[in-house]
Amino acid sequence: MKVANHTVVEIHYTLKDADGSVIDSSANSDPLKYLQGAGNIVPGLEKAMLEKAPGDTFSAVIAPEEGYGQQKPELIQIMPRSAFDHIEELDVGMAFHAENTHGQPMEVEIIDIDGDEITINGNHPLAGVELHFEIEVVSVRQATAEEIDRGDVH
Repeated sequence: MKVANHTVVEIHYTLKDADGSVIDSSANSDPLKYLQGAGNIVPGLEKAMLEKAPGDTFSAVIAPEEGYGQQKPELIQIMPRSAFDHIEELDVGMAFHAENTHGQPMEVEIIDIDGDEITINGNHPLAGVELHFEIEVVSVRQATAEEIDRGDVH
C-alpha cells in the first residue's frame, strides 16, 4: 500500500537545518505515526510523502512556506516586566503558554531581557527555517473510520 490521504503512516526521520545541524530525529525511538491528509505534519512533508511505500527512503527539503511559515514580526513584542510579576526569575529561552488575540493558545518565548523590557517571540521556533528531512517509510495502512473522523491516529 502506498501513502495516500486517509492512510496511517509510520516513518523514521531525521530533521536538519540548512547547515546540517540535527533539529530532531526518531533514531533510537519508535517511528512517528501520523494520519496522512489530516495536517498532522508540515504541509511540504505531507506532499512529499504521497505515493511512498514501506521501505522507501528519501530526502525532502521543505521551504519555510511549506513548513512552519515565515517569521511574523507582529508576533515579536516588548512587554513590561510587570506583565511577568507572578514569576520571580526570568531568563532568555523561557517559554510560556499564552492566548493570541483570537483567544487561541500559543507558546511564546523570551528572546531578550533589557532592564524592565522583556521581548517575547510568538513565532514557532522553526518559523523561517528551511527543513531538511531524511525519511524512511516503515509502514502504511488504511485509517479506520474513527481515525479519519478524529483526524489523528490512536
